[in-house]
Amino acid sequence: MTETENQLAQQLFNAYQTKHALNANDFTTQLAGEDAAYRVQAELTTLKNQPVGGYKVSLTSATTQKMFDADSPLYGAQVANHFLAAPATVRQGAMMSPLVEVELVFKAKEKLAATDSLEDLWHKTTVAPGLELPDSRFADWFPDLAKNLVVADAAVGGLVVYGTELDTDQRFSSVEDVATPHCTLWHDGEKLVDGAASEVLGNPLKSLQWLVSKLDAQGKAVTAGQRVSSGTFVLPPHLTTGHWQADFDHELGNVQLDVTAD
Repeated sequence: MTETENQLAQQLFNAYQTKHALNANDFTTQLAGEDAAYRVQAELTTLKNQPVGGYKVSLTSATTQKMFDADSPLYGAQVANHFLAAPATVRQGAMMSPLVEVELVFKAKEKLAATDSLEDLWHKTTVAPGLELPDSRFADWFPDLAKNLVVADAAVGGLVVYGTELDTDQRFSSVEDVATPHCTLWHDGEKLVDGAASEVLGNPLKSLQWLVSKLDAQGKAVTAGQRVSSGTFVLPPHLTTGHWQADFDHELGNVQLDVTAD
């Protein structure tokens, strides 16, 4: 790592601890490219000094890739205590500027390999309905934050709330079936948006496969027990106080989250 990269990792960690947002305009020349951004993310993860509970995959639709001027997904490592079993309660002040995404959350039953086919991943994981709350250490980040700053900031990682987990090959009859779930997102009883799993690279298992391959190229892996939030079904609204619920078909069930005022 360069000294500049080390400094950025420390500034992100300080913002993570203090909840004082950084100004993205101050960092427009800090990163030489994506590799540098992932080095900063790795150092930020080390500074958190907590076990890695899994990963989140971002920019898994044509819409979000266009918004962030990208042509492929990106990932962020997530510490273990940022994965919460539903129903969950979160204080609004515990986050900075979060959004709400609806996702499938996979959990590895054994170490995943870059050679795994989609069918292998279908057999080697559990799946659960999920709400991801992306958040950033940069002010006014959505949807204008530079892609490499997104990467450096753990892919704007916040919290992941997951529902009931079941073997993926028991919940879905085939690999292709994983692309077919739909969901509805509600806030305080008001329907906000519908979404479909096919928005996630055509099939959320493809997002998981991309992540496993990307990590392998960096000498890393998804290991047994780690979870992966695989990509949003919907364009995310901002998180506000109140009761949030995502209802999924395919007998996936729902995910409930209450956000309380400070």
